[in-house]
Amino acid sequence: MPANKNALIRYKTIDNCLRNRYRRWTLEDLVDACCDALYDMEGIRKGVSVRTVQGDIQMMRSDKLGYNAPIVVYDNKYYKYSDPQYSIMDMPMSQNDYEVMQEAVDMLRELQDFSQFAEISDVVSRLQDKLSVSQKARKPLIHFDSVPDLKGLQLLNPLYNIIARQQVVKITYLSFNARQPKEYILHPYLLKEFRNRWFLFGSHYEDMKLFNLPLDRIEGYEIMPGLQYKENPDFDTEHFFDDVIGVSKNIGDKAHHIVIEASPQQSKYIITKPIHPSQQLLQRQNDGSCTFSIDVVINKELYSVLMSYGAGVRILEPKNSAKYMVDNLEYLVEQYRKGDTE
Repeated sequence: MPANKNALIRYKTIDNCLRNRYRRWTLEDLVDACCDALYDMEGIRKGVSVRTVQGDIQMMRSDKLGYNAPIVVYDNKYYKYSDPQYSIMDMPMSQNDYEVMQEAVDMLRELQDFSQFAEISDVVSRLQDKLSVSQKARKPLIHFDSVPDLKGLQLLNPLYNIIARQQVVKITYLSFNARQPKEYILHPYLLKEFRNRWFLFGSHYEDMKLFNLPLDRIEGYEIMPGLQYKENPDFDTEHFFDDVIGVSKNIGDKAHHIVIEASPQQSKYIITKPIHPSQQLLQRQNDGSCTFSIDVVINKELYSVLMSYGAGVRILEPKNSAKYMVDNLEYLVEQYRKGDTE
């Protein structure tokens, strides 16, 4: 167990001892009580040293954890609280504590779409009740960009379970360009979210080709218990997306060195919010414009991000990517001009 959890158990044990005014507590008594508590709660047989408990008492006395516990020694041997009503469990919640807890509750609420976190949902509700009692209600400090009614969200739970259990699954999928759905038998590996849209990554059962299917286009699924599940050694769920923006990447795709020039205004945004973790500042001009580089797989999401900067960003390298942007922008201009003449 993490040391900080064990320390909290010791603090609580010492607190319980010192609140008991019907017994006199020596340092050795407190050590024995902490040893017993750690064994009962965590199964830890290794004892607690006198030095450790002395350090715990000093920590409780200090304001590092906000306790400021009034622990005193009397008769040169025994420990007690100078305030018989004191307990570390009765500390009032500070405004900062409240705000930190409120933000944590807001974040935990984002997990409620997964049944695996159903117990958290109950805990979150109880935490919210406690926070409401301890502080006046206030407006949210955090707002998550989410689309709760997005089609396909109901598949998150079952697909999560299928992946966790390493089961082969048959997916009925209807692409935007198809009239009839197709069936794919997959070894599923990962659920990934990008811009409020969820995607299932898995390998085809026979040739292990990697598929990337948006959940909102999946019409049904069926577990295939008779088929053996296989991992894809070329698909590392932890690092596969290190060199990509978005979700469009095939096994074997390599990152390209992209060089872009940004206007003075857009440079400020790109410096403070990098386009990708690989971003490097290559040159800064006197007027504030900058040249940046990123090393990523070239895909439609990359172009979409760069086009979102409008005229404030221009691709310098590679040349074929610059040409792609020019062709798309010329088509866009054509579309607008067509609208003016109609």
